[in-house]
Amino acid sequence: MEEYLNISRAKDLKNPKERFLYRCLEIFPGLLSWGASILAFFLSAFAPVAVAIFIILFDLYWLLKIIYLSFHQIVCFSEMKKNIKVNWFKKVSQLPDWQKIYHLIILPFYKEEKEIIERSLEALLQVEYPKEKLIVVLTGEERGGKTNQKIIKEIEKKYSNKFFNFLTTIHPKNLEGEITGKGSNVAWAIKEAKRKIILPLKIPPENIIVSNFDIDTKPFPQYFACLTFYYLTTKKPQRASYQPIPIYNNNIWLVPAFSRIIATSGTFWQMMQQERPEILVTFSSHSLPFLVLEKIDYPKNVVSDDSRIFWKSYFFYNGDYRVIPLHYPVSMDAVLSENLKKTIINQYKQQRRWAWGCKDIPFLIFSFLKNKKISLSEKIHQLIVIIDGFWSWATSSLLIFFLGWLPLVLGGEKFNISLFAYNLPRLTSNLMTIAMAGMIISGVLSFLILPPKPKNSNSFNSLSMVLQWLLLPVTLIFFGAFPALDAQTRLMLGKHLEFWPTEKKTIEKL
Repeated sequence: MEEYLNISRAKDLKNPKERFLYRCLEIFPGLLSWGASILAFFLSAFAPVAVAIFIILFDLYWLLKIIYLSFHQIVCFSEMKKNIKVNWFKKVSQLPDWQKIYHLIILPFYKEEKEIIERSLEALLQVEYPKEKLIVVLTGEERGGKTNQKIIKEIEKKYSNKFFNFLTTIHPKNLEGEITGKGSNVAWAIKEAKRKIILPLKIPPENIIVSNFDIDTKPFPQYFACLTFYYLTTKKPQRASYQPIPIYNNNIWLVPAFSRIIATSGTFWQMMQQERPEILVTFSSHSLPFLVLEKIDYPKNVVSDDSRIFWKSYFFYNGDYRVIPLHYPVSMDAVLSENLKKTIINQYKQQRRWAWGCKDIPFLIFSFLKNKKISLSEKIHQLIVIIDGFWSWATSSLLIFFLGWLPLVLGGEKFNISLFAYNLPRLTSNLMTIAMAGMIISGVLSFLILPPKPKNSNSFNSLSMVLQWLLLPVTLIFFGAFPALDAQTRLMLGKHLEFWPTEKKTIEKL
């Protein structure tokens, strides 16, 4: 395997010139985002007409983009609802050799409560798929202390005989070449599963699909049947990862309004991405062939391991690797803590960790320079997509909500008495009002994916599900642009982010 596939930061490179180049590439995302924001402020004072024209075109661009993405959102939602109703086990049972397939399910945890783990395991027991085809690996962290060891013993005693194989393991801390985080734990669990289960039982690697789940992941009943069907019917199935739709519904009726919006927005973004498979990258809980992990070590030195395993596979196979959208959901937790202040802090930290995926930008540019077998047009396409994605995340909401009036404040009297200045706020306001159609669509669809309301829930909870969307502009800035700028600034300054596990709370502990 090429050495560049294991790069996590500039200092990993031994060649001084390459190390300098990679360090410059790490500065690039933050420089681009901050540069655009500062330039907009500067030009509002010295070239207000140019800025006014730019913001009108920018708002128009986003209006068209919202229409485009909303269309994909509706199509994916319809496809998901249809797939939920399909009897995937019946379909897969009609395929030859389906019984040869085993599912290796990795469940890493740090300090999550026993109830969280059991909830996910119970969901696995409820799936409509033969349990003798499921291999479950529960992998805790040594740094979690004696509590983790106690939980593992109790869980193992309860669930050891309910699957084809149930392995528990503790990931040692401070192993060479690792950083603290989910990725290193998953990498350890995969090696332990191979050593203790796959090799002794002589299970062919091509017959194993690995599902890398967050500890709060609850697959819908037909998930493994759906996954197996796609694996057996996809062209070149071992050159693909498989992505479900993450729906943050486990505790959705309990979380504050801003947390619901962010969770639901994340779901809808993944829906939109499922309709654009050419740019789809693995996110959070996903599945991939074990054969890939035989050739490519799972990332253990990066925070954003779920996207990095895709890019490592993509470059290893010289661009001949993709993500297959399943249009089928798994359910996960929205951010929730014991009080509002801590929930706000945890929500910000989660978004910043996700935004830390900007580290993939220098990795991609450097890897494209190293890999000569991928076409130039493919390289340009992928770079435009990822750079635009992280730049928009950090700057778009700020430009939309502030740039419409900034020329009026800084443009001077000459600009302010012009007809252009008079019409600017009205025109941008009308464009954004029309764009609110996207918010209305999201609001309607959010109701359609809600789980049943808890019995102790009052009518105000239902009303707040409607009113919460009024907070969207605020959440886009404070839990979108700010954490994204935070992550890119850290990368620019070389202050690399450490892995932060999102706190999970059960209803009983609140």
